[in-house]
Amino acid sequence: MRHTWRWFGPVDRVSVEDAAQAGALGIVSALHHIPTGEVWPVDEIARRQTEVRAGGLQWDVVESVPVSESIKTQTGDWRTHIANWQETLRRLSAAGIRTVCYNFMPVLDWTRTDLRWTTRHGAKAMRFDRIDFVAFDVHLLERPGAAEDYDAETLEEAGRRFGEMSDERKLSLSRNIGAGLPGSADGYSLPQLREHLQTYDGIDRTRLQRNLVDFLAEVMPVAEQVGTNICAHPDDPPWALLGLPRVLSNAEDYAFMLGQVDSRANGVTFCTGSLGALAANDLPAMVRQFAPRIHFVHLRNVRREEDRTPCSFYEDEHLEGGTDMVAVIAELLKEETRRRNAGRADHEIPMRPDHGQEILDDLTRGAQPGYPAIGRLKGLAELRGIERALSHSVYGLS
Repeated sequence: MRHTWRWFGPVDRVSVEDAAQAGALGIVSALHHIPTGEVWPVDEIARRQTEVRAGGLQWDVVESVPVSESIKTQTGDWRTHIANWQETLRRLSAAGIRTVCYNFMPVLDWTRTDLRWTTRHGAKAMRFDRIDFVAFDVHLLERPGAAEDYDAETLEEAGRRFGEMSDERKLSLSRNIGAGLPGSADGYSLPQLREHLQTYDGIDRTRLQRNLVDFLAEVMPVAEQVGTNICAHPDDPPWALLGLPRVLSNAEDYAFMLGQVDSRANGVTFCTGSLGALAANDLPAMVRQFAPRIHFVHLRNVRREEDRTPCSFYEDEHLEGGTDMVAVIAELLKEETRRRNAGRADHEIPMRPDHGQEILDDLTRGAQPGYPAIGRLKGLAELRGIERALSHSVYGLS
């Protein structure tokens, strides 16, 4: 696999040089300062490439070109936004960047109740606390009908938890859940979140799936024309939140999406952390099922704290948690071998060590939550070690 590293641009407390020293060969980045729905300017794309090259690497993958809420709901300027998305694909391809990640999560992107939760050995990790989230939904956000989405025991526990919360915790919970896409300036206050939730009135899971297929049917011809792979990131966490539908949470969801728009350019961002939060997801089997259409890989691990769905979970160390990372990497290496033998130009799958616990000097660096320097370096080293061992001729995967 091609080892990459997410970089949020010049504002990132972790530099491109740091990524190179950690062992990365390429950078995953985006123009977070360009408003969602607008075309990415050619000079801004070139500027980001120059910034990455100055650190000794190259910009390999875009994560993400955001899909606007207008596109997801097919309201307002959604047709203009699709045209702008198509033009951005053309411009990125002309610049030599031909792997583009996106997600189709409504309103909220990845959702956590804690951005720096303390683990058993003092590291900081992101966490989703199921009871805290219900307390937020019912008692802070006060979403109409929220109580109908939860069982009596959960509501009772959430009410008790909320009654014990300090004002500081209530504020941090609202900020954490309302945070926007990583690296962006977006984010929602409680009134803004309530307003955005209303835009999904009448949009159920079936309708959102149809809107996703409509979006792909529009952008896929352009992707094929310019030689670009676009890859959908799974829902995080992979279940409905705040009454909003989710459409990319499991194998059935991806099979539907890929079957409806059957193009090799239409693919998967295989995120082991997002998919791994759902106990029913068999990740090695999913790699086998979708292998030819996996265009980008996020390798991280989560530890589910409850035997139920939804559940509380936290971001564990890369080789711990509930995912058999060795089995996942073995399947990915088999797919790379098949692609090489078939002569595919995209035989090398870009991978990045996703997220990471803050350890050692990370604890004082103040980097983007989930994206520390040393925690990701540790993760990349561990993952690279597995890949190197499995690629050895004695195992027959090279």
